[in-house]
Amino acid sequence: MRLVGLAAALMLGLGLSACASVETATRNAPLEAFALQPAAVPFDVRDVRVTVPRSLRVSEANRYLPGGDIVWREDPPGDRHAQVAAILEDGFERGVDALPEGAEAVVLDVELSKFHALSEKARYTVGGVHAIQFTYTLRDPGTGAALTEPKFVKADFKAFGGQKAIAAERRGLTQKVRITDHLARVIRDELGPEHGYRVQATGLIGVLNQL
Repeated sequence: MRLVGLAAALMLGLGLSACASVETATRNAPLEAFALQPAAVPFDVRDVRVTVPRSLRVSEANRYLPGGDIVWREDPPGDRHAQVAAILEDGFERGVDALPEGAEAVVLDVELSKFHALSEKARYTVGGVHAIQFTYTLRDPGTGAALTEPKFVKADFKAFGGQKAIAAERRGLTQKVRITDHLARVIRDELGPEHGYRVQATGLIGVLNQL
């Protein structure tokens, strides 16, 4: 009976893993599913436009999981929506500047849906996940018409905590630096020959960040 139960548990685990992999592939599906194909039509990104909706809720709570849609502490207290927008613009502009020269002129239109850096409590203890999620559309620079369907990207990645975070800061690797560099890689993978960014596994904390 124990062997039967173990076999059933293994089959269930395999089934759940298959479901998870299908969902990941769907949510971060490459642009081949849409109007343009990166491999066939190299992009010339003329402009990057980032929208951080005012409807996104800012949390200043110093908890391990602060909630809200925006959690950002490395800039002085102020307009968190504008601060986060500046980080996204910097990262995406760096990313598109590193793309091979393209023939198809486009505008990169991005709308943020979540930006969770770490609270002070998480940053200097257990660490966690930088949960950064957005939707982008490529548009015609002249008319503004959409050239692709909107695409959701889950760009979450693991954040440093405790002594590792402190050591990183001493080397200049602040949260802002790591997030900006990561966003540059993400958009470069999305629009370049990588055919789409591959979601990182972030474990249980990554799951909790979606709540």
